[in-house]
Amino acid sequence: MDDVEKAILISFDESGAIDSELKSQAVNFCQQIKETPSVCRLCIEKLCFCKLVQVQFWCLQTLHEVLRVKYGSMNLEEKNFIRKSVFSMACLESIDDKICTIWESPAFIKNKLAQVLVTLIYFEYPLIWSSVFVDFLPHLSKGTVVIDIFSRLLNALDDELVSMDYPRTPEELAVAGRVKDAMRQQCVPQIVRAWYDIVSTYRNSDPEICTTVFDCMSRYISWIDIGLIVNDAFIPLLFELILVDGISEQLRAAAAGCVFAVVSKRMDAYAKLSLLKRLEMTRVFGLISDDNDSELVSSVAALVTGYALEILECSKRVNSEDAKVVSMELLDEVLPTVFYVMQNCEMDAAFSIVQFLSGYVATMKTLSPLKEKQMLHISQILEVIRTQIRYDPMYRNNLDILDKIGMEEEDRMVESRKDLFVLLRNVGRVAPEVTQIFIRNSFASAIASSSDRNVEEVEAALSLLYALGESMTDEAMRVGTGLLSELVTNLLSTRFPCHSNRLVALIYLETITRYMKFVQENTQYIPLVLAAFLDERGIHHPNIYVSRRASYLFMRVVKLLKSKLVPFIETILQSLQDIVARFTSMNLTSKEPAGSEDGAYIFEFSQAIGLLIGMEDVPLEKQSDYLSSLLTPLCQQVEAMLMNAKRLNPEDSPLKIANIQQIIVAINALSKTLDVLLQILVVFPKVEPLRTKVLSFIHRMVDTLGASVFPYLPKALEQLLAESEPKEMVGFLLLLNQLICKFSTLVHDILEEVFPAIAGRVLSAIQSIVDSSGPEANTEEIREVQELQKTLFTFLHVITTHDLSSVFLSPRSRDFLTAIMQLLLHTSCHHKDIITRKACVQIFIRLIKDWCARPYGEEKVPGFQSFMIETFATNCCLHSVLDKSFEFGDANTLVLFGEIVLAQKVMYEKFGDDFLVHLVSKGFPSAHCPRNLAEQYCQKLKGSDIKALRSFYQKLIEDLRLQQNGSLVFR
Repeated sequence: MDDVEKAILISFDESGAIDSELKSQAVNFCQQIKETPSVCRLCIEKLCFCKLVQVQFWCLQTLHEVLRVKYGSMNLEEKNFIRKSVFSMACLESIDDKICTIWESPAFIKNKLAQVLVTLIYFEYPLIWSSVFVDFLPHLSKGTVVIDIFSRLLNALDDELVSMDYPRTPEELAVAGRVKDAMRQQCVPQIVRAWYDIVSTYRNSDPEICTTVFDCMSRYISWIDIGLIVNDAFIPLLFELILVDGISEQLRAAAAGCVFAVVSKRMDAYAKLSLLKRLEMTRVFGLISDDNDSELVSSVAALVTGYALEILECSKRVNSEDAKVVSMELLDEVLPTVFYVMQNCEMDAAFSIVQFLSGYVATMKTLSPLKEKQMLHISQILEVIRTQIRYDPMYRNNLDILDKIGMEEEDRMVESRKDLFVLLRNVGRVAPEVTQIFIRNSFASAIASSSDRNVEEVEAALSLLYALGESMTDEAMRVGTGLLSELVTNLLSTRFPCHSNRLVALIYLETITRYMKFVQENTQYIPLVLAAFLDERGIHHPNIYVSRRASYLFMRVVKLLKSKLVPFIETILQSLQDIVARFTSMNLTSKEPAGSEDGAYIFEFSQAIGLLIGMEDVPLEKQSDYLSSLLTPLCQQVEAMLMNAKRLNPEDSPLKIANIQQIIVAINALSKTLDVLLQILVVFPKVEPLRTKVLSFIHRMVDTLGASVFPYLPKALEQLLAESEPKEMVGFLLLLNQLICKFSTLVHDILEEVFPAIAGRVLSAIQSIVDSSGPEANTEEIREVQELQKTLFTFLHVITTHDLSSVFLSPRSRDFLTAIMQLLLHTSCHHKDIITRKACVQIFIRLIKDWCARPYGEEKVPGFQSFMIETFATNCCLHSVLDKSFEFGDANTLVLFGEIVLAQKVMYEKFGDDFLVHLVSKGFPSAHCPRNLAEQYCQKLKGSDIKALRSFYQKLIEDLRLQQNGSLVFR
């Protein structure tokens, strides 16, 4: 063993026994050898004399790399030497009187040799080495060793160059086209003849080499002349091998793979249909059995499904009636086997069940009525869907407790069911009666199924019924078209033994909710619906996930049935008494899922009760009684916790606060009481989660109770405002926005009372950030105040657009008027958010309309008119739009510009010539506006066409920008 071989062995060592430094030296030594001019000769020599696998691999890999990188710079002699040596190795020819024994090496070495040959073919075939394939064929008579290497060569050629399964560069695509064209002209018929002779010779003595040949052949059928395979010699041989018993299953499967390649070959639809009919595929249908692990069954299953898909594609592309009849006849023959494969065999990954069946169902849309055989196919398609959507019982426990495995399986099934349910809806439209009968029968058989499959059968049947509802119109559902009435009746009246299972319970409740429009028209079923939601199948279900979902769905049911539930209110409330208490006693140490979902769970439940109690059909005294029975225990819990608040240990506080949150959610959704909750803000003024819950509650009260909430608002707003930081002020202003939008001028007195405190608090917060700006400033505080400032502008906009601008003029508010006007002015001119600027301009427009009479009328707000004429008009309407940052190409900016033009129009209407004279005599000259353009502006402003004014003013501004070339200094 010389140094080269030692270095190669060390560099390949993975045992960990070699010193890392020594290994690094060996790798570097091998790399240096690769750079020597004689490395190719060295590699050939080693391949002839050394049997060490590592050395053989390194030499072949080096030859491959050198050829790919340096082929263009090699001399002719070196290329000839490599070509002759490598070809001799593959054909068991001697090199310098030495037979290379590489054929004794493992498969990966022979594959590497084939890869080197393909690299030579890439550069040299057919222009330089035109006879490579023809020269190889005579050597096949040497036996299976050469046949094996030849097959590896063809496989490598497909992998490395020809196959379109891998991304190719334009150069590689061009070379592949050149190689295929040359092979078709020169040697493909001889290669096909060699395949036939090899299989005929070795089918009994060496089925493994025949399998290798067929696997190779199946790669080439897609681009060679199909007549070389589809003839009276090869096709009978292939089917004979597929059908005969007693020979290698791998060989039979490989033969089926070749027929599959024939079936899949792209060609004219009429020619393809003729070919498919000629194959007489019915003879292989019987080979498919329940033995899913059989390679033959898998291969034949792929063949049959591929054959069916090709027939279907032909049926879409042929136009003649005769061809369509042939395609339908062939489909009718193969479909029963295809359905069996779909339900019982491992499917080929490339075959999409849904895509195929959807294509077949689409062919039926034009057929009316459907024939008996097509009806049978529809039933089989439905059976396939049911099989595909059914969970595997092995995951039952995982899905019930919803552990990691269960969640992954549920996510997988949800995804795979999407397309299957689309298919179901399409089938339901083509054959609604057959679909409903199938679902009814599935429902019945699921109930009667054995316990080992009961859960999965029932869940699948319910899922089918649920999906059916998605394809039905509201009208069809209301009247109970077809068997729907029977299906819904069975659904509501059936109690499943497996109802404790999470999946079954969930889909059962979802399905009932899906068909509520039927129940709306058939109110005799309401007691059954209520029972399902209120007993252990729904809200009282032991599984927390089911109980939560039932609460949400029950709220939807209440919204749908509304007054129809009034006769059942007492029954409902009695059933739910224990649930209210359970909701608000949370054990934080339990392992049950907790967090934001807990609040949503309680909210949906409580809102459902609130909707029931608040219906107009329920007498007021009854509403009071119902509320008292539910709210009294909750309020008592809060009061008790508040009384004990000062005596709480630090470790107890989170638990108590969390419990209070739960109770607030429950009372919130009921939306009928406030006094007790406001005490929470007094005792816990700084606990943000509690504050947020109370704020949410007031929002809900405003929505639910309307104007009757007014007596509570002053105290509520006072408490919310008392300890507000900028972040809390945002929520407070949003609440006021809701009040103003809902009640408009009715909230004038309330707003007038709180506005001075709001203005003082917000303006102070804004100023504090301005004063503290610098590198050490708290960026989080700045962000919060910026959000508050943005909300303030929305708040001021809401006030002015709801006829409440007089609030700004109350004695206590006037102190802040100047600061607010300056803030609005600065924002309308300079704020980076265009939407905010637009809002500020709109505020000014409303204030002009509210506070200014027509020209020469009494001035309602002293100084406001002169402020608008001298400051706002010049700075906002002129200077801000002259700035190049004002982009007319932006849609939002154009909207802002329209508001600025409208502001000028309104100022002229209200201020008359005072506005016009000041703008023309002082504003325009500061922008170097030519007199003639100023005069045109006056004419446009006095006209009635606002669009013409806007267009002219935009052109004016653009011209002024060009004229000044950025020389204007803004103030």
